[in-house]
Parts: sequence; structure tokens; C-alpha cells
Amino acid sequence: MIKISRKPYLHCLSAFILFLSCWWTAPLCAQSSASREVENVQLLGIGHINTLDTYLSPEEYSGVELRFVSQNMRLRPGRRFITQLTHYGSIAMGEDRSGDGSQMSGLYTLNLSRRRDWHLGDSWQLQAGWMGDLNLGFIYDERNSNNPAQVRLSLQLGPSLAALCRTHLGKAKLHFRYEVSVPLVGIMFSPNYGQSYYEIFSLGNYDHNAVVTTVASAPSLRQMLTVDFRLLHTTWRVGYLGDYQQAEVNHLKQHFYTHSFLIGYVRHFTITDIIP
Repeated sequence: MIKISRKPYLHCLSAFILFLSCWWTAPLCAQSSASREVENVQLLGIGHINTLDTYLSPEEYSGVELRFVSQNMRLRPGRRFITQLTHYGSIAMGEDRSGDGSQMSGLYTLNLSRRRDWHLGDSWQLQAGWMGDLNLGFIYDERNSNNPAQVRLSLQLGPSLAALCRTHLGKAKLHFRYEVSVPLVGIMFSPNYGQSYYEIFSLGNYDHNAVVTTVASAPSLRQMLTVDFRLLHTTWRVGYLGDYQQAEVNHLKQHFYTHSFLIGYVRHFTITDIIP
């Protein structure tokens, strides 16, 4: 007889850590003496967010989200595969339609992408591959007394695509970039309908709290359109981020729709591995 774990939320974390370590260290072990071209991006974003979590409230909440994006992309010369590691951190405050209630939410996302790179002439690049998302966050509703908060924990896998274009506007060099990712399958933590966190964590009553998700039950998409330009001896990046996350599991619905303006800077450098 198979015994079901009483802590299903640990499956998401352990699976992603194994996935991350194998994917991230494999290319390093293959060629430890090669140089790596690195692009480092730091962005701040501000925008509008619309949230719904029927475990806490049937009401939708709208407000302002602040987001930080840290991205590292590396490519070995002569190789056609790009590894990209991105950290997303956000905090948001929203109100319901009447203005009587408010919700606060926060989310950290660790995204790892591995894509094949194609150069189409001197101006265009196309990249296609796979990505993994680990999401950890919370929602707090000030009007709820019995269940005031909800945990957000999920692991998602799906395709990742990017298109890059280098062009000129007068003497200014512009670098346009569009990225999009769509999770196809994953696993997420969710209480069941009418189930309290006391039942899950104190009494240990498992009730389908580790839920397998697909594009049918959790249709989501993240896209980012940016442009790089040089100003004051610095490469700047500005753009738009659209993050649309939604799910319907255990008879509960939730969505998080974000539209953000991004601004930040880009650094390029080369790392050479030296074997003693």
C-alpha cells in the first residue's frame, strides 16, 4: 500500500531543486575551461494588477504592483545554446470594487530557461527551448478572520521563445527583444474547497493538496517586450511586462493579471574559467 506524503508542498520544491541543479551544472561540467559571455540585466517595474482568489474572497481586487527583475543570460562562444536565469520579485496592494476591502500579495519566481539560438543575418535572432518556473508567494486579505491568508507554491514547465532585432534610429543603435513563455504542465499547492490550513498543517489531513496542472486547468502566459539603447555610457533597457497567471483547481479559482512598465540597465562581460 502506497503511503501519501503529509507534506505535499515539499514535492514542488524538491523536484525543482533537482531540476535546477542538473540543468545548471551539466554544461559547466562538460567544458570547465571555456569562456562564457554573460548578459546581466537589472530592472524595476511598476504597473497595474488584478487578482482573484475564491478561497479568500469571491471579489476581484485591483491595485498597484512593484516588481524587481534580475536576469543573467550566458552563452559559450561556438555554442548554440543559451542558459538564462531570471529572478522575479513582486509586491502588490489592491482594493475591491467598493473600496471597503484590501488585499496584499507578494511573489518570488525563479525561472530557468535553456534555448537554442539561431542567427538570421546580422539583425535578427530567434531562440526556442524550455523553461522551468518555481513560484513562492502569499495573499493576505484583511477582512478574513478564519482564513486570512493563502500560500502560492507551484512548479511549472513549458516552452520558452525569444526574438531579437538590432536596428538603428539615426545614429542610435537599438536592440529590441521579445520573450514569451507558456507553462504546459506543473504541480501546485492548493487547499481543497472548504478546507482550512489548520486541517492541512496541524491535523495533517491531506485532501488532494498537491495538484497536477496542465494548460487546460492553469492557462498562463508571461511576455516581455523591451528595447536597449546607449545613454551616458550606460546601456539602458525599457519595456513592457505582461504576466497572466490563472488556475482552477479543487473547485477554487484564482488569477493574477499584471501589466508593468520596466526600466533598468544592462551589462555585458566575459568570464573565463581557469584550470590550475
